[in-house]
Amino acid sequence: MAQQKGILPLKGTIGNINFYKTKDGYLAREKTSVNKERIANDPAFARTRENGAEFGRAGSAGKVLRTALRSLLLNTADSRMLSRLTREMMKVIQADAINERGLRNVIDGEAALLEGFEFNANSKLGTSLFAPFSTNINRVSGELSVSIPAFVPTNMVAAPSGATHFKLVSAGVEIDFENKTYVVAIADSGSLPINSTATAVLNISHQVTANSTKPLFLVLGIEFYQEVNGSQYSLKNGAFNALSLVKVSGS
Repeated sequence: MAQQKGILPLKGTIGNINFYKTKDGYLAREKTSVNKERIANDPAFARTRENGAEFGRAGSAGKVLRTALRSLLLNTADSRMLSRLTREMMKVIQADAINERGLRNVIDGEAALLEGFEFNANSKLGTSLFAPFSTNINRVSGELSVSIPAFVPTNMVAAPSGATHFKLVSAGVEIDFENKTYVVAIADSGSLPINSTATAVLNISHQVTANSTKPLFLVLGIEFYQEVNGSQYSLKNGAFNALSLVKVSGS
């Protein structure tokens, strides 16, 4: 793959070279003689088919998680979140020590490897919220919770310029990757002013299925707002918002 340079970017095919546009600019690559039918049937491409099957499962698993968290991701995710999440899902699948290559899946993999994933790489939770917090996933009761001691926002929140308020958001998610279904519970702290007055102790809890055997995900994030004439507006369409998988229980 080569990057096009010059004042006349090209799109299309000239000879054996394809010219096309991506988020990274105008690129060029040589046409390949390998067709779809050969990849699907030629024994020489067995590894390619196996990789493709597992990549497809990673993409499907990521989609279920994204769908469950859609209401939070609308104001948080960066433009490359989808590809980053798929890459991490591939690591989960590759950790499957039960099934053969090509048949590995998220169900038998290590979902806990997703812990710490940031949905907005441009604004991470650890660089926006400095207040300490504790997390807990209780499989027996089906409760997922976040506890945050009282803190002073001006000291513990790295607010972007123009922000007057913030909100802590959280979600508890139970996902059945095999059937592509989920149970999700979402809650938040309510709008809090960015000032020198300490907050109350914040306890946010979520209820999913008790005694579940499915992977459980606990999410925590922060959203910033600007108050104008009594109304609060999301700051720069959520560019500074953060959302992270703070705790994951695979099974």
